[in-house]
Amino acid sequence: MRATSVAEVKPIKILLFAALLAAAPLLNAQAADRLRRDDSLKAAREAFEASDYSKAATLLQQAAAQNPRDAEIHFLLAKTYYEFQQHDAAIASAEKAVAIDPQSSLYHEWLGKVYGEKADHSSMFSALSLAKKARKEFERAVQLDQHNFSAQQALIEFDCSAPSIAGGGEDKAGPEIARLTALDAAEGHYAAGNCRRQKKDFAAADAEFDKALALHPKSAELIFDIGDYAMKHDQAERILLVVDEGERAAPSDPRSKFYRGVAWVIKNENDQESERLLCEYLKQAPRRNGFPPLWRIHEWLGRLYENQKKTQQAVQEYEIAVKLEPKSKDAREALKRLKKQEASRPGATS
Repeated sequence: MRATSVAEVKPIKILLFAALLAAAPLLNAQAADRLRRDDSLKAAREAFEASDYSKAATLLQQAAAQNPRDAEIHFLLAKTYYEFQQHDAAIASAEKAVAIDPQSSLYHEWLGKVYGEKADHSSMFSALSLAKKARKEFERAVQLDQHNFSAQQALIEFDCSAPSIAGGGEDKAGPEIARLTALDAAEGHYAAGNCRRQKKDFAAADAEFDKALALHPKSAELIFDIGDYAMKHDQAERILLVVDEGERAAPSDPRSKFYRGVAWVIKNENDQESERLLCEYLKQAPRRNGFPPLWRIHEWLGRLYENQKKTQQAVQEYEIAVKLEPKSKDAREALKRLKKQEASRPGATS
């Protein structure tokens, strides 16, 4: 083989250098586009975390227009529209994310979630079609990543609660729970408890949830969902277990404050502490699915003041709760009860 001479090397170096110079503007433009995209996503995430979903949506819409093939942007848009309860827009964005990156278990899970949310607000015929789509997406998410435990939980809950005509069935849920338990026992016991909750077998649900908590689950969402269940059943001691586990798994999560305050209200103890905790949560908590909503906090403040015989303050809190959530049965009944008591007092005017 003939050796390359020094004279031949110089033109090659010159050509390479020229090619790099020619490519530099393109590389610089791509780097600038990437920087703008990253800045937009950072700002959108900050707005989302601050519960400013309108701002987050605007930023993400702009980013999507500039980066139409960016799956992450469409996914974040889907989550934002989900919080807005803009079901059709959430579905459209989630479908785009899945189309761009069909191997993402997370994207399939969220597409299933937004299909399910739309189904809950649709006519029976439309809901049936959407429910089938939701299950298909949950199943695909699990197939892509068996360690996507939230997708596994969504699939199991669907199969426990949905009729066979929609693709559900407890016969499917049993093997799914067994597979999940083999991967993570805490997740498995929670799934079993959630399934029993769907069937209103509350004694069995209690036992499974206690087993899950005893195994120190890693998921804050799992832990605080048990807290929500315990709250609705006035189970103060179980709520306090939830708080301990929540503080261990997610020390900065404000839901621990809320549930500890609720536990004290149920026990009718530590009134000042429970008031402080509930009011702090009211100021700090994000307005987001999975977090106790504002009306629920006012409802519990009403119950706290009712325990303390502070009728006027209790009525004010219950009225706020009903205004924010007219379907709040407990708050409506409490208002009727308190107003009836006030009307029956000696000297009360009609």
